[in-house]
Amino acid sequence: MDPMNIAELKKHSAPFARTNTAASLRQLANTLLPFLLLWAAAYASLSISYWLTIPITVVAASFLIRTFIIFHDCCHQSFFKSRKANDWLGNITGILTHFPYEQWKNAHNIHHATSGNLDKRGVGDMWVMTVEEYIASPPRIKLAYRFYRNPFVFLVLGPLLVFLVTYRKNRPGAKRREKLNTYMTNVAIVALYAVLGELLGWKSLLLVQTPILWVAGMMGIWLFYVQHQFEDSYFENDDDWSYVKAAVEGSSYYQLPRLLQWITGNIGFHHVHHLNPKVPNYNLEKTHLAIPPLQKAATINIRTSLQSLRFRLWDEDAKTFIGFRELSAARRRLVVKPKPQLNEEARIGRTG
Repeated sequence: MDPMNIAELKKHSAPFARTNTAASLRQLANTLLPFLLLWAAAYASLSISYWLTIPITVVAASFLIRTFIIFHDCCHQSFFKSRKANDWLGNITGILTHFPYEQWKNAHNIHHATSGNLDKRGVGDMWVMTVEEYIASPPRIKLAYRFYRNPFVFLVLGPLLVFLVTYRKNRPGAKRREKLNTYMTNVAIVALYAVLGELLGWKSLLLVQTPILWVAGMMGIWLFYVQHQFEDSYFENDDDWSYVKAAVEGSSYYQLPRLLQWITGNIGFHHVHHLNPKVPNYNLEKTHLAIPPLQKAATINIRTSLQSLRFRLWDEDAKTFIGFRELSAARRRLVVKPKPQLNEEARIGRTG
């Protein structure tokens, strides 16, 4: 993409970074109301057959994903014009989705500010190691990384870890406001479960809520994974890193069928979202269509996105993700790669 176009992209996206209160209210109604009705239907179906309950919970989980997208927009202050309204709704949807609003907002903003920056990884990101880092790591780190990057672990076990562990405690270095918000969210979740458990019965509650959270968790983790873990993504060291390049070249356009695009709140237009997080989810597609250079972003679909399951390490030389099977070839390249020769001034500086 032409550097001049890249520099202008965020400016061109600005007109779409405007909240439409009517559109936001419609989305709130067509998301939360169906979710609550489906939850009630799943509970009612328990008296008929659990085989009927399961598909209802899967559909309900899709609306929980859509609820998370609203939560996500609130974190970016892009769902309502009022900061207070975004904060209130963000906290409510955070309880429903089990994410503490302040913690997730702060970590996610760091993710936006550092996505694709090899020197600033670690907050709001999935764990990504470069080939050289992996080779230089001790066996225990390699084992932990292989475990973490296993699709069964991050997709099947991942939701349990996210909901029960990761977001139930505070981040290291969290400020008082964030800590209190995490505690408040945890208390609210416990209170909600206590009330529902007493009213509906704990067994019924768990039979309905567990598959909803699990399926929604898998869908959410998959979306977050595939939107940055595609073959020719963008990673650079801090000196060469560009926010706009990281947005447009390091975030994918996930081309989904219309129904799935609607369920996921247009988050497949992830390159647009990273370019300008203030664009509400219902304006992401409009932005993509209105700015031709954005249509050249890396495009993946359901079939091609499955290839990302084999990606494990970022190869800095080839500028691409590779799997563990390609590690041997990458290792050989590192061995034969000539080391840069220091000039006399640099050599004196190094020894001095």
